[in-house]
Order: sequence, then structure tokens, then C-alpha cells
Amino acid sequence: MSPTYDFVNDEYSPLRVRQRDDRYAHEVLTAPAYDGLLVSKAIVDGSINGAGKYTTAQRQRLYRMGVRRFFRLSDDVETLGDCGAFNYVGEHVPPYTVDEVLDFYEQCGFDAGVSIDHIILGYQRPGTSDGPLEDWVERREISLDYAEKFLDASRSRKSSVQPVGAAQGWDPSSYANSVQQLQEMGYRRIALGGMVPLKTPDILDCLVEISDILKPETELHLLGITRVASIERFTELGVTSFDSTSAFRQAFMDDRDNFHTFDTTYSAIRVPQVDANVKLKRAILSGQVSQHEAVAAERSTLQVLRAYDRDEVTLNETLDLVLAYERIVGVKKSYEDEYRRTLTDRPWKTCTCGLCSKHGIEMAIFRGTERNKRRGFHNLSVLAAKMAALPRRRRSREG
Repeated sequence: MSPTYDFVNDEYSPLRVRQRDDRYAHEVLTAPAYDGLLVSKAIVDGSINGAGKYTTAQRQRLYRMGVRRFFRLSDDVETLGDCGAFNYVGEHVPPYTVDEVLDFYEQCGFDAGVSIDHIILGYQRPGTSDGPLEDWVERREISLDYAEKFLDASRSRKSSVQPVGAAQGWDPSSYANSVQQLQEMGYRRIALGGMVPLKTPDILDCLVEISDILKPETELHLLGITRVASIERFTELGVTSFDSTSAFRQAFMDDRDNFHTFDTTYSAIRVPQVDANVKLKRAILSGQVSQHEAVAAERSTLQVLRAYDRDEVTLNETLDLVLAYERIVGVKKSYEDEYRRTLTDRPWKTCTCGLCSKHGIEMAIFRGTERNKRRGFHNLSVLAAKMAALPRRRRSREG
């Protein structure tokens, strides 16, 4: 996020240099929101499906500076690399070699790196099918084969990157067998992949079966999984870490639950930019909506929201203008009830994340990357608070 962004005029400082001036969540929040950072090779370098998300300059800078300096991380934040298997899920085999992946991990200076894996697109509850698809069996074998080669190469290089074995499966027994084989290879940290689409009870079923063969020294990582309500149970079953972007992404991807608090969630108030909303631009071009009317309504909505935050107008006056702009935009379903609740409770007023007190109601406005990104950072701080409130339990298991 850009700390000098002008919310009133919706513009960046002409002197802004993104890499130098913009800030990450760990640099702007009052309390740390995470103790680790995962970066995928496919996001940085791209894969068979095309270029990654990083520009050429960003990629070169990451390789030159290393992951810790690039993200300006403190020494107590762990870094983990993986291949980003979802980016090549449609391919018959992963597009990387073991040496290419290890080169990425070592050159970028990751603390740990996950072996190459191939996601299995399906899950079978025990007793519900005759057997797995041939493709699933192949993908698991590919993942285990790469894991063995990855560990051998890591040892041969005497790599400083901690090897993390990737386990794939399609039911509890196949996941447990993958973990068993990885332990026999010598892995003491194992990442469970492909579980993002699974229901929480299915994840727990897998973890319960894995726990029967899990060695006391083996640590489990859940790739892409949060499920705060089940974290305590996950911990009891051997999970020591997880990664997820869901709290951040909900800030701008979810239909309703955009602004998180410790006890509930709120809908952010949508005030789309006239010149950036495709549907509204089409309505203007077709003559269905007056551009002058749309721009005036957009400005009035932002002004009244800020005035409401300063207690200068009533809730009903504010909501009337918000809904008037909503009608101009042409939403299929009104958010009136959600907006009334958000404006009534004003959750940003009592938040201590460090951003809400600075930006006020801007944090609850769904509009452009700068507001949405800040709200995502806020959500990460709420997730961290929820995690901190969970009972601390030590994992105890007889070997």
C-alpha cells in the first residue's frame, strides 16, 4: 500500500516510487499479523501458462536482494517457498525440474522450501467409491517421486534451505500413506497440499488418520488452509503451521464479509469509480445513465460518508445518498441492510490495527486497490488476534 495515497482526490503522489515507498502489512500494522511469508515460484517466474505476477524488474530485484531484504522482513519472520502447484494444475506433469526449484529457493534465500508436487483434483470420502481415478494415482506418485529427488538434491548440495516434503492424496488413507513415505525418505517437515477445496470435517478425517503414523518430531504444514475455528484441533493432530490469503482476499473478493472484527464481519460500502466500473461505463455510453449525474452522485456519496464519520450528518441521510448511487450503478441486489449495519456499528472506530484509526471510514469503503488493500491488511490483524486468543497447547505424542 502507498502511505501517501490521496483518498480525497484518489491519486498517488507524483514522487512515489513503488518499491521504495510502498509498505507491506508487517510495516504498517500495530502488531505483527503473521510470523511467516510464503512465496511461490510460479508467481515470481511464471509457469507453462505464462508469465508470473512479478514484473521483470521486481523479479530481478528479488533474486538480487533475497526474499528477506526484498520484503523488508525482520529476522523472526520465517520464509517458505513453494512451486505454486495450482498454477500448473492442468498440466500432465509439473513444468519445473528439481534443480530449477532448488535454485529458486537458494538464490532467494528462503529458510525452507516445499518439494515439487502435483495437485489432485478430487476427494473421496471413505466408503463412497470403488477407487481413485488413474490420474489421481499418477499425480500422487509424481509428487512422491519429486519429493525423493528433491531431498536427495538438497542433501547433495548441502543446501541451507530446509526441505519440506509435499503430500498429496484423495482420501485419509492416501494422505496418510504419502506422509508415511515422506517420513521414511527422511522428511521431518511435511506440507499437506490440495486441501483448499475440502470441507473442514474431511481435513480433520485426514489429519486423524495421519496422526496414527506421524512421528513425534514431524511437523505438518497446511497449504492454503486457515479454518480458525478448527486450529486448536489441527494443532492437537500435529499441525504446526499454515498459510492462507483468504482473510486478505475477502476484503475485496467476498460478496458480503469484507471487513472483519474479532466477533463478526461487515460488508464494505461499495462506491465504484465511474471511470473504472465496466457496467456503469457501458450504461453511460449507451445513454442509459448521464455521466454528469453519475460523477456528481459518486462525489456526493464519498463526501457524505466522510461527513458521517465526523458526525456531521445522520445515518439515514448518509444511507440515502449511498443507495442513490447504488441505483445509478445498477446493482442486481441492494446492499441496504448490510450498509445500514456497517454504518450503525462503525467498526473502524474501535479497531486498534493501526490503519483504522488513521484512515477512518475509508477502511470500510469498497473502492480501488488502496482502500481494499488496507482493509485486507486490517483483516490479517484480526486473524492474528483470533489466533493469539486460542489456547496454547503443546503437542504430545509417544513415539
